[in-house]
Amino acid sequence: MKSLADLSKFGIVIFVWLSTLAGYGLGFQIEQAFSVIHLLQLLVGIGFLSAGSFALNQYQERKIDALMPRTRKRPIPSGKVSPRLALSIAIAFLIVGSVLLYALKPLVGHLGLFTVFLYNVAYTMYWKQKMPMAAVPGAIPGAMPVMIGYAANNSNIFSTECLYAFLIMFFWQMPHYWSLAIRYSEDYKNGGVPTLPVAVGNGTTLYHMGLYTIAYVALALMSPWFVEARYFYILIVVPFALKILVEFAKYYRSEARANWLPFFLWTNFSMLAFLIVPVIDKWFVVLTNIQS
Repeated sequence: MKSLADLSKFGIVIFVWLSTLAGYGLGFQIEQAFSVIHLLQLLVGIGFLSAGSFALNQYQERKIDALMPRTRKRPIPSGKVSPRLALSIAIAFLIVGSVLLYALKPLVGHLGLFTVFLYNVAYTMYWKQKMPMAAVPGAIPGAMPVMIGYAANNSNIFSTECLYAFLIMFFWQMPHYWSLAIRYSEDYKNGGVPTLPVAVGNGTTLYHMGLYTIAYVALALMSPWFVEARYFYILIVVPFALKILVEFAKYYRSEARANWLPFFLWTNFSMLAFLIVPVIDKWFVVLTNIQS
């Protein structure tokens, strides 16, 4: 079970569930009847789909993982799971997840398979192998779960609130991934992966991280133009946004030699806050209006 959880990157699947739930809450319409079965089918479906996609990714990158100290203990390179078994698990999970999502709603199924294609084909097989800036297009599949959750209740996936949630996850991934890439740049160099720090060094990487961090924080602060924003926006979003800027300034001034973990953790927690707070504010207003 431990190997299966590692193969499917269960920790990241939890983040997928949380972002899907945020999208589900944003897309839920007031006049709509709530169904526990509908929500559970969505969560189980996207859980299987994302777990299968991550398992397939580990199968695809098994040779690279064996060259990197950070990843050589993963199930396939460590010998705990054979490549054939890993591929079989990945395919089975992807089929189960796809069937559940298509049965829920064709649009949700289409978005799910589009996400798998972008991540396992475009990103894993080409962008990551060839492009130092691969994290930018690679952030598209990473931001799709919140759109999938939204689409489960609302087909208007180009609404301002859905685009806000998608872009929050999109901008978040560059500082998140590049901070990891700086921290483990030697590993990526050994694996032959041309990440931005490997290709251009830490200084240029920090510059680009700064641009995307500012865009990420600015979008969060501008959320009242896109989503319902009231009390929890003031109490949570604004302090988190300011804290991110402070932590990045410390990280930048140290030239990436210190303050890595605080910046990394605050960035991750802020993403959840920026997604969940609009849902809380939306339903707080709805419940207040109903009571009045």
